[in-house]
Amino acid sequence: MVTTGLIAIDSTILATAVPTIVADLGGFSSFPWLFSIYLLTQAVSVPIYSKLSDTVGRKPIILIGVGLFLLGSVLCGLAWSMPALIVFRAVQGLGAGAVQPMAITIVGDLYTLAERAKVQGYIASVWAVSSVVGPTLGGLFSEFLTWNWIFFVNIPLSIAAGWLLVKHFHETVPSREHRIDWAGGALLTVSTSLLILALLEGGNAWAWDAPQSIGAFGIGLAVLAVFVVVERRAAEPVLAPWVFSRRLLGTTALIAVGVGAILMGVTTYVPTFLEALLGSSPLVSGLTLATLTIGWPISASQAGRLYLRWGFRTTVLIGAAIVVLSSAALAVTSTTPSVLAVGLSCFVMGLGLGLVAAPSLIAAQSSVGWGERGVVTGANMFARSMGSAVGVAALGALVNARMHGADAQADPQAFGVAATAVFVAVAAVALATTVAALAMPRTGRPVTQVVPDAELAAP
Repeated sequence: MVTTGLIAIDSTILATAVPTIVADLGGFSSFPWLFSIYLLTQAVSVPIYSKLSDTVGRKPIILIGVGLFLLGSVLCGLAWSMPALIVFRAVQGLGAGAVQPMAITIVGDLYTLAERAKVQGYIASVWAVSSVVGPTLGGLFSEFLTWNWIFFVNIPLSIAAGWLLVKHFHETVPSREHRIDWAGGALLTVSTSLLILALLEGGNAWAWDAPQSIGAFGIGLAVLAVFVVVERRAAEPVLAPWVFSRRLLGTTALIAVGVGAILMGVTTYVPTFLEALLGSSPLVSGLTLATLTIGWPISASQAGRLYLRWGFRTTVLIGAAIVVLSSAALAVTSTTPSVLAVGLSCFVMGLGLGLVAAPSLIAAQSSVGWGERGVVTGANMFARSMGSAVGVAALGALVNARMHGADAQADPQAFGVAATAVFVAVAAVALATTVAALAMPRTGRPVTQVVPDAELAAP
């Protein structure tokens, strides 16, 4: 939970300090890269770290992640210009790419099937607390100290996380010879970097039909095709084809894509919607959005009771139905904006997502043994990152098409129409996620013993 707190707080603390950072360092046109470069380096490194964890163990990988995150935080706090801060954020992202999936994988290693949902709820509660603590600390540091402290606060947390892992986390790694797939790792990094970059910056930094977009998409897809060929021949591929060819793993990956897109649509546009249409303060809009991350751990912690009684598929379908209804309610009530209606919709959506994300991931983890659990967890989280990137691109294009370059504050009425379109699109994604859940294999009620995990949710 302490290790997860590093990533959770960092994901929320920076946004409130951006105006102060820009005032000090300049580079207003470049500040979106503070978020884009972090998401990019985090996403592309997840599959590589996850595969390595199945080879050398979880502990060295998560400690490397904590170390890189600590190094990046110190460098960010000492940054002297916007370009330097962007580069150092990339180092932080590389650390986060190891920390987040390893924390979830370790939960799968340590706890029984019956315990995992409750522990996942504890992990999710860290995000709920951070959604309130992060923006508050960011505002306090920016107003009463300096923006540098939003990064320096990670130093004691990183040291505490590293010490706790070294002292209390022990694992036994099966001893056998491995062949590391360096070529596959390099090709995956290049291809996904180009594709995510094109998705994140298309329509923002450059037009969709600009040479940069065409080149990034074209080269990225070509390198991805080479990667697929290489992986079919690799002795121990970094992202094995079977990860997505098995029915259970394929459907849970599609569900993760949907979760990523839904989260990005809501977290990106709800605060701006409230501030532009109702004149809400950033604090009010932030706390309204935080109801989503409060509802999530509540349902995630209780999901075990449902999937142990009715099975993973039924539990995920219940959650998906709740997400569909809440996102539809958000779209309908957006035509008559209300903080109460938005907050209630977000809270119910969080309840639904807690019943979708945790059980679907646990189902995927439980279908494989220790030696494959890292790569399965990494693939699921990579799918969520790709859903977030695609969501940013698609929803951004939808808003830009209706705003015609106008600012939300300058033309709130037009933005209200655009935001309603976004929430309708989120509801459509929720419906598609429900279809993916329907395609999950019927595995019945899972048993509760620890071994053999591979039999608990077989495709």
